Amino acid sequence: MTPVTHFADKKVALFGLGGSGLVTAQALVQGGAIVTVWDDQIQARDKASAIGLNVRDLQTEDWTQFSALILAPGVPLTHPTPHWTVAKAKSTAIEIIGDIELFCRERASLAPQAPFIAITGTNGKSTTTALIAHILRSAGHDVQLGGNIGTPILALEPPAPNRFHVIECSSFQIDLTPSLNPTIGIITNLSPDHLDRHGSMEHYAAVKERLLVQSDIALFSLDDAFSRAIGERLQHHQKVRAIAISLHENPQNGFYVEGQTILAHLDGTKTLGHLAGLRTLRGAHNAQNAAFAAGAAHLLHLSQDEIQHGLSSFPGLAHRMEEVGRIGHVLFINDSKATNADAAEKALLSFEDMFWILGGKAKEGGIASLQSLFHKIKKAYLIGDAAQDFAKSLEGHVPYIQCGTLDVALKAAAHDALASKVPEAVVLLSPACASYDQFSNFEVRGNKFREAVTALVAQHKVN
Repeated sequence: MTPVTHFADKKVALFGLGGSGLVTAQALVQGGAIVTVWDDQIQARDKASAIGLNVRDLQTEDWTQFSALILAPGVPLTHPTPHWTVAKAKSTAIEIIGDIELFCRERASLAPQAPFIAITGTNGKSTTTALIAHILRSAGHDVQLGGNIGTPILALEPPAPNRFHVIECSSFQIDLTPSLNPTIGIITNLSPDHLDRHGSMEHYAAVKERLLVQSDIALFSLDDAFSRAIGERLQHHQKVRAIAISLHENPQNGFYVEGQTILAHLDGTKTLGHLAGLRTLRGAHNAQNAAFAAGAAHLLHLSQDEIQHGLSSFPGLAHRMEEVGRIGHVLFINDSKATNADAAEKALLSFEDMFWILGGKAKEGGIASLQSLFHKIKKAYLIGDAAQDFAKSLEGHVPYIQCGTLDVALKAAAHDALASKVPEAVVLLSPACASYDQFSNFEVRGNKFREAVTALVAQHKVN
């Protein structure tokens, strides 16, 4: 854990007692802060009380006593309307920050030059984060991996000169981190997402851009309009070294992919790694993720051999085009992390002859943008709240059935795939939706799919 000493002997309010909120409260207490915590859910409050935290209703507290509000990233800061704690904090003119801001302040105090790689983007950020951490770790470095991926940032070991923190940052976390200043900042790509929490695409992109503007080195993509525009602005930023990455062009200063080879075009041209035959990094989207990771590793002075070893040994990311089983000619892919159409598109581009399980709580735009890929779908299996709307998009293009739940969809898709005559049939869970209508998060959804596939594979081995 990283104790937070910045608020030693000061009173702070903390709202939001999920996984990161509980860790943040404990880190503040360890650092000497006087912390009052609250959550709208009684189960969360009970859990906080059980570990000795000071749980008090912040609606009835005197807010003039607090030096700051520490807000969980899932709590609305601006849109659709600010949470009541935000109004309370603003009424007393105290700062509103999150756990990554607390980490940044501790880094500034303990080891300001400690290597800190921060990654954001609409899609690909989790894979890029995990891949950078894996490359560094496989080269023998002390690596702390967390943030929006898995482990809360303050649950990690404290910053130190030779310790690499590789941190995924959501837009909600960035919004609560005014002093975010990584050694290397990365925006993988930008497309509409979470607009209910940001109001517009322009505001969403502006929040993401904050991750780069105080970075020592900023890596951005040339391959989407919003990221390119951010990069063009950064080129004129005197304090940031802005470096481009592209799958489609050779930047004058940056990294690019040619065929299956990742190249650096900085001082001359240099090969960083090869992707041919790497099943955990298949598809154009993973080529982009790998280019970001290899580029970051190169800038951190890893050798070509170290980078290639990390790429080749990468086990892949759970719930992101994860191979979870095979029965004969049928491959089962868990892509539960595809919570919007843009993310699902990456899987649809990577396979042929798919039996597609999709649906859940729909994001803006639905699946209309995927119509050009419908010819690759043998049949679709619809689940969750979005099923009726998705059926309208599929009508006349893709055979489909309404399945309601994931277990029903898997059985139907597996039956049809096994009966198919294609060389390799792919049963693909790539929902293009959030999970909240039937599951608490995409991990739970993906785990259920994996477990059901494992049982199905075992059943066929017995038979």
